Amino acid sequence: MPSLEIDFISDIACPWCAIGLQALEQALRNIGPELEVELRFQPFELNPRMPREGEDVREHLKAKYGIDDARIDEGAELMRQRGAALGFHFGPRSRIWNTFDAHRLLHAAGLQDLTLQRRLKHALLQAYHGEGLNPSDPDLLRMVALAAGMDAATVDAVLASDLHAREVREAEQIWLQSGIHAVPAVVLNRQHLISGGQPVEVFERALREVGQLASPRPT
Repeated sequence: MPSLEIDFISDIACPWCAIGLQALEQALRNIGPELEVELRFQPFELNPRMPREGEDVREHLKAKYGIDDARIDEGAELMRQRGAALGFHFGPRSRIWNTFDAHRLLHAAGLQDLTLQRRLKHALLQAYHGEGLNPSDPDLLRMVALAAGMDAATVDAVLASDLHAREVREAEQIWLQSGIHAVPAVVLNRQHLISGGQPVEVFERALREVGQLASPRPT
């Protein structure tokens, strides 16, 4: 069976990352068991200097991209429609927060089990984009991580220290030096890049094409 390694580089603060993940997973479901996949989430911070208290989302977008309220509303509606078509609900979100601690938790989850990391990624995206909750709040992070299946000792060790901070920063630099400056970025077998929250058919076509080039994983 062909095997494929997928690095999903993204930030919890990125709404298109939620859309891209939903589309990628639908493409994987369409392909089914004919392709063996290892999906790993890699860190990227859209706003690495964001203070813990965060910023008003509208003011942040206006300052960063030079757009007005009408453009912001248009973009939000487009994301809501794309998300709804893929089964992801975007709720109201008034602030943007720092996501570094969430990335440290995701790293810890990935060391334990990639399925656990995937569940945590979904839970964090839902908490932030679906419910407008603060992913820099340690109480929220603990609740979400425990609900996703992480053990309390691991979660508390991460949140009470700077555990995995170095690893997360090193991973971020690796991807930046590889030319990743926008997310979501999906890298197949560390060679083939798919940029942005693409439609399902784009992901499916790329997965099939690259999957045909992949060597079966040794048994």
